[in-house]
Amino acid sequence: MHSRPTTIGVLTPFLDGFYFNAVVRGIHEAVQQRGHRLVVVRATPELVEAPSLARDLVDGWIVVLSTDGIERLARAGVPLVTVSTCAPEAGCPTAMPDNAAGIRSAVSHLIEHGHRRIAFVGCLEQEDIRARLEGYKATLAERGIPFDPGLVFEAANNWLSGGQDVAAAILARRGDITAAVAGTDKNALGLMSALQAAGCRVPEDLAVTGFDDIAEAQWAAPPLTTVRQRFDGLGRLACELVLAKLDGEVVPPGPALAPTTFVQRRSCGCNALQGFLRAGDAAPDDDLGDLLARQMVALLSPHALPPGTPPGSAWPGVTRVLEGLTAAIEGATPPPAAGIDDACQQAVRLTPDVESLMGIVRLLGRAFRRRRARRGEGVDGAAEDRVEEFLEQVRLSLMLARLDAERAFVGELGQVVRSDHEVSLALLGGSHDELRSLSWLDATSTMWSCLGLWEDPATRERLVIVGTYSRDGSPTPPLGSVVPREAFPPAELLPPSSVGGPYLVSLLPIRTLQRDWGILATVGPGSPEIAGDEGSVAIWGALLSAALERDALMQSLSEQHASLLDAFERERALSAAVRELGCPLIPLFEGVLLVPLIGELDGDRARQVLETVVEGVSRHGARCVLLDITGVPLVDAQVAHALQQTHRAAGLLGARVVLVGVRPEIAARLVALDVDLGDLATRKSLSSALDEVARGGLRSLRAGRGDAGSPRELRPGRGRA
Repeated sequence: MHSRPTTIGVLTPFLDGFYFNAVVRGIHEAVQQRGHRLVVVRATPELVEAPSLARDLVDGWIVVLSTDGIERLARAGVPLVTVSTCAPEAGCPTAMPDNAAGIRSAVSHLIEHGHRRIAFVGCLEQEDIRARLEGYKATLAERGIPFDPGLVFEAANNWLSGGQDVAAAILARRGDITAAVAGTDKNALGLMSALQAAGCRVPEDLAVTGFDDIAEAQWAAPPLTTVRQRFDGLGRLACELVLAKLDGEVVPPGPALAPTTFVQRRSCGCNALQGFLRAGDAAPDDDLGDLLARQMVALLSPHALPPGTPPGSAWPGVTRVLEGLTAAIEGATPPPAAGIDDACQQAVRLTPDVESLMGIVRLLGRAFRRRRARRGEGVDGAAEDRVEEFLEQVRLSLMLARLDAERAFVGELGQVVRSDHEVSLALLGGSHDELRSLSWLDATSTMWSCLGLWEDPATRERLVIVGTYSRDGSPTPPLGSVVPREAFPPAELLPPSSVGGPYLVSLLPIRTLQRDWGILATVGPGSPEIAGDEGSVAIWGALLSAALERDALMQSLSEQHASLLDAFERERALSAAVRELGCPLIPLFEGVLLVPLIGELDGDRARQVLETVVEGVSRHGARCVLLDITGVPLVDAQVAHALQQTHRAAGLLGARVVLVGVRPEIAARLVALDVDLGDLATRKSLSSALDEVARGGLRSLRAGRGDAGSPRELRPGRGRA
């Protein structure tokens, strides 16, 4: 027995988009029906070391598409199922669409149209697409058509650009190739757009089919013939498999297939609706009964009704619509308009395809005319008017229901855009405290959240709770508490609405190129289906990562600024001390004075040096002054001029100034500035000057020869002093 609800974990590289969103939605619906909890992690097994992350929360894992590192997850010993990618190394079942049957129906249909040179377009890096290629080859073989490897065009990806990029190669064989089967709808739509831009007509010059039946397929020009797979059905199948393993059932490894359905539209050369209506004309008359109801359901439903299944189980409102048609024919009291409106709303929930919805109206009209013809009834103008009025009522109700669905979807997307805008303003413009308080989640539909940052990013073993959020007052982890990654987020604190309800738990790694920050856990509704694969939660994560990075950078800059200010204050204090020290005068030997200088020499200090030297020479009768500039950081033209003035002033009193501490870099600097020291003698160091005095007395210094490295030696074409 569990002390917590049974929890299914999902690892998926993305949280949003028509594929990932629908798969997660299907899993969530199945989890809800069982009263369990769903935890969705945006990552691959390898990326977040899944055997540890949330290990104490999850009873069984579902891995969507990306299986890198799945063997580690398999070794953890929890039930495991993959979606759309088999993982033999994990020895687990895989929920997959019936790719072989789906592609067989598309290729067979094109062959029935008379096509023999049929191309295959797809990204063969993905297992699903490789399976579809094998189905394409098998169908050709079944029909006695040799497989030509030159008819396989590998796309770079599964998106529009993948199809667009192979169009040129197909156009180069225009006339030889008469049809193309694409591995995905996106590839097919990209191929169609590029072909049409080059003047190739679809389907007249080249018939095209896809695979997936995404929303854009029905809006294409022409509408795309495709193979329908239910992504949410894949999710439900995966959930059923992992729950069966949790229940102790033996579930064999390998593919478990979800059904696919061939959907005829116009890109293959068919008028699918017209063909459907003609097939209905050939059916026996059942007086507007079960057969007509089944035809109407077949027009809307993605899957055929199993034999013996009543049509009302798929479309409860079909009975009300047929009652309305019968009442119009017979002149009886019609059903309430609200009942017809409700039935039409149900129809739109079954399919948003306008052509199929309008097909319902045409099917009803043809059924009326067929009934009258078979019964040999004459023209009844009043009945025709009533039926026409009823058909117009159904047509209008269907259009309004379709418009309401579109309006609701647009409104939902508008709310997402506004929410994301407010979140971006809060994260990019908020303070450090606002960022970590998670108060910016007020602008979203999130019910509960906590942010954990890695205590040690190198090991990623424990998370420190730095921010929490609860819309309904549910308890949250204490700030500053530390949670092992295996137990994040704490299961006992997750709100009850995450169990068997409309909300799921999402774990979003927060990382940048520079640093892995931690994990944001949220409890809230799933995202609406949008065109891209990066929806709101992923955007929040990116913005939060950027905000944390910005805060860290600002903190680093602040610390550097404080350090520079401290260094400046120390330098200023030293400078003040040097100024207070002034210009010390040290008698070394008889007739020799030492004036050590420290710090910068500005105009005031230069005058102070001049005054000190003149006073010292007069008082001590000195014949030589060693002016030591070793402690002067910079000697420029202004400083050199001040030194020359001091030398000339001392000379007037019969003394000579020797410049000590002229390092090679200072000499090079003076040469670069074109500074001429005249007959001012220089020495590299005080020790060399003192040694020279000890050996030869003052006369050696008066010789004025600069030692190696002096400016006089470095200036081309000039002799030594």
